[in-house]
Amino acid sequence: MLKGKAAIITGSTSGIGLGIAEALAEAGCDVMLNGFGDAAEIEKTRSALEAKTGVKVLYSGADMSKPESVAGMVKEAEGAFGKVDILVNNAGIQFVSPIDEFPDGKYDAIIAINMSSNWHAIKAALPGMKERNWGRIINVASAHGLVASPFKSAYVMSKHGAVGLTKTVAMEVAETNITCNAICPGYVRTPLVEGQIDDQAKAHGMSRDQVIRDVLLASQPNKRFVETEELGALAVFLCSDGAKSITGVSIPVDGGWTAH
Repeated sequence: MLKGKAAIITGSTSGIGLGIAEALAEAGCDVMLNGFGDAAEIEKTRSALEAKTGVKVLYSGADMSKPESVAGMVKEAEGAFGKVDILVNNAGIQFVSPIDEFPDGKYDAIIAINMSSNWHAIKAALPGMKERNWGRIINVASAHGLVASPFKSAYVMSKHGAVGLTKTVAMEVAETNITCNAICPGYVRTPLVEGQIDDQAKAHGMSRDQVIRDVLLASQPNKRFVETEELGALAVFLCSDGAKSITGVSIPVDGGWTAH
């Protein structure tokens, strides 16, 4: 469906970003992965995805907290692919603390990576999209882009910001064949979350199932994790011609969390 298209997916060496990258590659799209991690593991992931799908898969180690690094990644992708048709802003970090105890450095990092990097990447990729009169921008926000939870002030702020940016960009490019949407997942089954389950079970003396149902998924009515494959499928749809009139929206994928 997306053969001949080229995409950047930030924060895509694991978890949600990798799930979206895999789905786009399987739809025929060349992809650039981005993120931190063990160099050998990243290369293994990159080469396996390329071998499996037959598309071009590249990797950029660009630091999403640095504007010049973000712009450089877009330029590198344009040089390698000839263009960037699809931009998925997924990179994100989290820190939990009461606001009056929140370290300034953690706040600055969350805002830079979760929100400002989206702005810088869109700014860099949009001129090429406008020139070709086609583009798809997807900001991976969160259910926390729509509702709040205590002790996550910087994260909630950054994700609400991503939702606001999505609406503004969509309005600016509304008369072109470029769309901008946000995906707002609830709790997703990722390696990071799997680790949290074990930690919480040990800390609270609870079973894994109890932690999943009563702690992590307390706000998620369907009581199951979102799978990365679901988010990948949604991203592919948003990039398709069937979604060309869907723009400026934030789509919850949260098992009913934000229906409260």
